[in-house]
Amino acid sequence: MSKQPAAKPSKSSKSIRTTALAGITDRKTLRANARKSIEDGAVTPTYSANRTAVIKLLNDALATEWVCVLRYYRHYYMAKGMLADAVKAEFLEHAQQEQAHAALLAERIVQLGGEPDLNPDTLTARAHAEYKEGGNLRDMVRENLIAERIAIDSYREMINFVGDKDTTTKRILEQILAQEEDHADDFADMLEGWIGE
Repeated sequence: MSKQPAAKPSKSSKSIRTTALAGITDRKTLRANARKSIEDGAVTPTYSANRTAVIKLLNDALATEWVCVLRYYRHYYMAKGMLADAVKAEFLEHAQQEQAHAALLAERIVQLGGEPDLNPDTLTARAHAEYKEGGNLRDMVRENLIAERIAIDSYREMINFVGDKDTTTKRILEQILAQEEDHADDFADMLEGWIGE
């Protein structure tokens, strides 16, 4: 068995190693940049979004999620009537999911160097959705559908605003938007098949 000589690297692969790729920072610069402003944590010099504006948007979304959590819990406890058990389960599930959304938003606000604004005195004023109690079970479902439709539009607008300038925030908002759309579908289905009061 004869040994084959090792293949020499081609000129093109050698030039890729020595030539910078367009839009990719070289290792030395990446390492130097990482040492600058380390107190900023996850926010590096390449973060190109308006951080103050993003934090404000996230805090408004956080207020919206908490108002929705409170509304869903009220509806869960106040639901009465023949269809109440099935609808109550939906209210409880959505309350828990909205609370998970709030946690994602608060964590991202902190990562960006902001502070989550959970001041109960200003939550409803800053929230996109309203806190509507609903007079009966059907009203509760309808009010929750309206709130979900508001959330869908506001998250879509935030995603468009952030764009590719903050891909982490964009992914979080897209994840929340997908669940808000599911919630709206659930309530639209309930209203469509509603029988009685």
